[in-house]
Amino acid sequence: MSQDARADAPADDGRMRPLVALAALRKLIADPEDTPRVFEVIRAMAGPSLRKGLRRFQGTAFGRRALAEKPSLLHTLRDRDALAALPAGSLGHTYFEFVYGESLSAEGLVDASMDADMQAYAYSDPNLRWYGERMRDQHDLWHTLTQYGRDPFGEACLLAFTYVQTRNRGIGIITLAAAWRLSRTLGLGVFRALWQAYQGGRHASWLPAQDWDALLRLPIAEVRRLLAIRPPSAYWEVRTASQLATA
Repeated sequence: MSQDARADAPADDGRMRPLVALAALRKLIADPEDTPRVFEVIRAMAGPSLRKGLRRFQGTAFGRRALAEKPSLLHTLRDRDALAALPAGSLGHTYFEFVYGESLSAEGLVDASMDADMQAYAYSDPNLRWYGERMRDQHDLWHTLTQYGRDPFGEACLLAFTYVQTRNRGIGIITLAAAWRLSRTLGLGVFRALWQAYQGGRHASWLPAQDWDALLRLPIAEVRRLLAIRPPSAYWEVRTASQLATA
C-alpha cells in the first residue's frame, strides 16, 4: 500500500474531520446521486461511533459468535436464487423483490464505499472493518423492513432512523441537509416524517445485532413485530400528497 493510500484510509483514532465532511457534503447537495460522498461524510464524522457500536455488538451472544466466525452478509444477500426460493412474504423474498425488482444489487453500496478516492472501511482492526462492512450491507434490509423507499425522501427518512441506531454524526448531518432540501419541494410534512423515522429508530430493537440469516426465512410481518418496526405513515402521507399534486 502506498503512503498516500495509508493517509487516505480511515483512521482508527476516532478523530472527526469536519472540513473533509463539509467538502463532501457540498458535492452531495449538488448531486444527491453521488453515493460515494455519502460514505465520505459518514467516515469523516464517524468519531468513535463505529467502535462504540462494535463494543455493543461484542456484548451480545450473536455478536460474539459472529465475530468469531465472520460470516459474509453480502454473500447471503447477493445469492439471488436462494432469496427467490424463500417463501413469498418472507423477509428474504421481500428483500429480493425490493432490490432486484428495481434492477439494483447488493453490490451497489459496496462499489460506492470502495470508491477510488476513498476506502470507507479499510480499518487496520479486522473486527472493526468486518463490522463496518456488515453495517453497510444491512442498508437495503433496513429499507425493506421499514418500508422507506429508495426515493430521496425515503432515503432521508431511513437515514434519520439509522442515525438513532448508529449515532454517527455524519448520518445526522446528511439527514438535516436532506430535510432542508426536500422541504422546499415537498413541504413542511418532511420534518414530521423525519421525526417519525427518528422516533421509529428509538423504538425499534437494535438492528445491527440481529441474525439476518435466520430472520430472512421468517415472514416479514413477524420480523417487524419481533423488532418493533413501526409503519412509516407520515412518509406515505407526504409522498402520496406529492404524487397527487404532480399527477
